[in-house]
Amino acid sequence: MKKQFLTAGISLVTAFTFTTFESTQAAPVDNNEPTKVSSQKEKDNAVSNEEKAVAVLESLESGDPKAIKKYISPTTYIQHNLNFGDGRKALLGSLESLQEAGTKVDVKRVISDGDFVAVHSEYNLNGPKAVFDIFRFEKGKIVEHWDNLQEVVGETPSGHTMLDGATEITDLDKTNENKELVENFVEDVLMGQDPDKLTSYFAGDNYIQHNPYIADGLSGLGKALEEWAKQGVTMQYDKIHMVIGQGDFVLVASEGELGDKHTSFYDLFRVENGKIREHWDVVETILPEDQWKNDNGKF
Repeated sequence: MKKQFLTAGISLVTAFTFTTFESTQAAPVDNNEPTKVSSQKEKDNAVSNEEKAVAVLESLESGDPKAIKKYISPTTYIQHNLNFGDGRKALLGSLESLQEAGTKVDVKRVISDGDFVAVHSEYNLNGPKAVFDIFRFEKGKIVEHWDNLQEVVGETPSGHTMLDGATEITDLDKTNENKELVENFVEDVLMGQDPDKLTSYFAGDNYIQHNPYIADGLSGLGKALEEWAKQGVTMQYDKIHMVIGQGDFVLVASEGELGDKHTSFYDLFRVENGKIREHWDVVETILPEDQWKNDNGKF
């Protein structure tokens, strides 16, 4: 169903040294001497997936390929950014041009859910962008990547920016129920399955909005909807592709249409006491297939 809405949107192989003795007599071993050999693999495993993801993004700014080579799989990296070729080699090959463009990355939020890490950042890439990056890990290596980018709008009706607001993750014991709540909200309201449930997902008008075109609260949303209806602005969420959550933060990646354009919607919600309290989003038009630099699709 269509709703009136607007939302403009890394194993190094462990090295062993074998020594051949001319004599078959084994060297004596001091069992009291602590082992001093520390494998590179063990060191890599001490780095969290969240730290690996951030290090890769920092490579885009620094131009240093170390983190990309260390943390991204050299053989199985699937790229869903349609402006990049597939595989790690293509990402490495882009570093020079990203440097020339003066790319900067300012990480705001990082959430981790199983094999997935989602990062919410502000990029300076041909101007300021609000960006979500999602990384999937296998055995400590990044094997797949999705993202969504949107131009940052300076002045907003709410007075908030597209990236400010809460950053601390709380309520880790409520991750699953918060994910369920948010997924139900997207299905009921944004996908139009049961829009009459809208108010049940919020604590009155106590709602912080970071969408660049909507004021705070349900009252702000209502006012925006009324205006957009007059302009004939329509939005349709068709499919949820991913729900990634940690504690009170839940990110939903969805596909649909904004106006007549094929669109990718990334919505981040913060839940408080069982109600949606805060919302950020990044919306991006999906490139026509003849412009794709890889065959993996946006999702």
